Amino acid sequence: MQHPFSRTELLLGADGMERLYRARVAVFGLGGVGGMAAEALCRSGVGALDLIDKDTVSLTNINRQIFATRDTVGRPKVEAARDRLLSINPDLKLTLWQCFYLPETAAQFDFTQYDYIIDAIDTVTGKLQLVQEAHRCGTNIISSMGTGNKLDPAAFRVADITETRYCPLSRVMRKELRKRGIEHLKVVYSEEIAMTPSESDEQPEQGRRSIPGSTAFVPTAAGLILAGEVVKDIAGVNP
Repeated sequence: MQHPFSRTELLLGADGMERLYRARVAVFGLGGVGGMAAEALCRSGVGALDLIDKDTVSLTNINRQIFATRDTVGRPKVEAARDRLLSINPDLKLTLWQCFYLPETAAQFDFTQYDYIIDAIDTVTGKLQLVQEAHRCGTNIISSMGTGNKLDPAAFRVADITETRYCPLSRVMRKELRKRGIEHLKVVYSEEIAMTPSESDEQPEQGRRSIPGSTAFVPTAAGLILAGEVVKDIAGVNP
């Protein structure tokens, strides 16, 4: 019998689809990377998603964020995501968290209930806290490294953080994680050397010193790769 995920089942099998249906995945950050990852997970048949982001949709999000349209500007990103994802899969179980993940909010989350975590947030402090908590709970996690100021969607790689190169954020994360006794982390990173953007009159977001340039296709590519790794890992088909 045909169903919305029939084409995916041809590749992952009935058992793989069942594992996805029973899985609960948390996506931290619903920007250009995390938003696309969340939608790809929804379209892949993941049964439950937790979406975590405090921001509202802004006009400058429209160029790259899947949940950003003229109609959603000013709305919380988690609510815009909810409406779109439920229009794709009404049976999806959604839990919305309109907050930033920071050390002071970390206690709100029980990582033992998640099968996988996607880290698509921007701040190093938050990313480190996410990885530490996932490591402590034994929960699978994959982290997005920097996507700003880049133009080549084909430059992304999936690797352990010990194997990354040409990525300043990976270097910082690797150093800080080692201080915390964590040697390994699965990441999606770009080997493209970042460009220097023009000056902007836009105010930087919390945790940023400047406004990075971005496109419709680079963060999107990273989000799809993140989701693909999660889907394959949960379904049990990743080499």
